[in-house]
Amino acid sequence: MTEPLFSIPLWADLLGVGLGGVQGAMFASGFQGQRRLDLLGVSIIGIMIGMGGGLIRDILIGQPPATLQSNWYLITAGGASLVGMLLAGLLNRVNTLIVVLDAVVIGMFGAFGTSKALAFGIPPVPAVFIGVCAAAGGGMLRDVLMGLPVAIMHVGSLYAFAAAAGCTFIVIAQGFGMSVTLAAVIGIVLTAVIRVLAVVFDVSLPEQRRLYRRKVAAETGAIPIVRP
Repeated sequence: MTEPLFSIPLWADLLGVGLGGVQGAMFASGFQGQRRLDLLGVSIIGIMIGMGGGLIRDILIGQPPATLQSNWYLITAGGASLVGMLLAGLLNRVNTLIVVLDAVVIGMFGAFGTSKALAFGIPPVPAVFIGVCAAAGGGMLRDVLMGLPVAIMHVGSLYAFAAAAGCTFIVIAQGFGMSVTLAAVIGIVLTAVIRVLAVVFDVSLPEQRRLYRRKVAAETGAIPIVRP
């Protein structure tokens, strides 16, 4: 495998980890009843959201996980989780923020995963696959740890589709000579916009047995749905 022509800036990777940590802690803080978590549980969920995508990305590429090569990743994820816990009572009242943060985190990890895969010489289609896995990885680990149905496997709000759209754009744009940075930024925005609009308009892919839309993902109730 050749040396990469592009590497993810540390500040950008840490930004994704931090946003993921905040979003994960806010998500975990909202549980009540038997599923409620203590401070350690919320911290673990926040750290898994923040670091999970990067871990899966680097494992698929065949590189040592960047999140384990520096002290700053775990420090950032843990600190962000603490911030998410402290602000959860205030920010959970604005449920839209959780959905928007989730969409941005998906876009960032998808863009970073695809760009890094391409930089290591991985072909376009596998690079998109790696980007989608990186985007969905944190959420999958969260759901497994929480004993929840894995969101990406069920009818919902175009979780993986949004990531795939952004990652595919990055591959095509770089193929036409667009700079890596610009392609990644546009890919992040595209993923986030598709994700948020899918939640707003309650759009999902056709169900395996019934070709109609239905609201099953918990986050679809977080912001008003626009009915035609």
